[in-house]
Amino acid sequence: MDERFKGFNMKLSKKLENKFSKNISNNARLANYSWFNLGGPADYLFKPKNKKQLIEFLKENKNEDKLNITIIGAGSNTLIRDNGIRGVVIKLGSNFSEIKIINENIIQAGAGSLDRKVADFAKESNLSGLEFLSCIPGSIGGAVIMNSGCYGTDISKVLVSINVIDINNCVEKEIKREDIEFFYRGTNLPSQYIITAVKFKGKPAPKKIIEKTQNTMIERKKISQPSQVKTCGSTFKNLGNKKVWEVIKQTGCDKFREGDAVISKKHCNFFINEGNANSSDIENLIDKVKKRVNEKTGVNLELEIKIIGE
Repeated sequence: MDERFKGFNMKLSKKLENKFSKNISNNARLANYSWFNLGGPADYLFKPKNKKQLIEFLKENKNEDKLNITIIGAGSNTLIRDNGIRGVVIKLGSNFSEIKIINENIIQAGAGSLDRKVADFAKESNLSGLEFLSCIPGSIGGAVIMNSGCYGTDISKVLVSINVIDINNCVEKEIKREDIEFFYRGTNLPSQYIITAVKFKGKPAPKKIIEKTQNTMIERKKISQPSQVKTCGSTFKNLGNKKVWEVIKQTGCDKFREGDAVISKKHCNFFINEGNANSSDIENLIDKVKKRVNEKTGVNLELEIKIIGE
């Protein structure tokens, strides 16, 4: 058994299975939840209907089954390995995607809200500063964890606070922006936190100006990045002032492939499933590029995408 799962059961008790049967499925196909369209099954996939049910499930699991818990978002930056994920995968979907104004210039978005939906809501509410979210794939909960950003800004610049449920004590609390350490494509938030909602602060501005800024960003992205392909966005983090795609190209890695796992010709920090790749093909291609870059430059590339599972 994998060391990480010692002490965890792998089977949901009949009590929990019956209690949450409408929202839980076993042997669920996780490829449907990754933009690579790859990944093995989850022992169980739980889509809570609301926050109350989520807390109830976490309490029951902690007391009864003690299954390992993995949280996934929209799957826009996640490679799920071929053998899937043991225990319970929790996905916060449409039931956690409400977006609303809660105070002057403050927007609250459920963790399952798509980033572009939040950007559009801010535009319609005449609030600027969130236009960049229209270019970030995925959902808001994941965007906070990753401190996602582009074109000179990121989540840390607009965040007010987050609501989280601590898996260890099954209690929800609010964490202020000043109590979170943000860095490039990451935070110090512990893994036992499930983000349920996020508050942002925008700046009042005319809708036409917001729309112009947003459209400029979207067009810029279309020109420089691949679209309509099976990819999870930027594979590696940038290197200080140097773009990682330049290093990949300069070291001759841009022509590498592993089966149907290839590197985008439009932007070589985007790895693509051309149709019949396995997760292992993508991971092998990642390792191959990391090795070549290190041999040629001494640089150790750091992943921006998350690799999870067996």
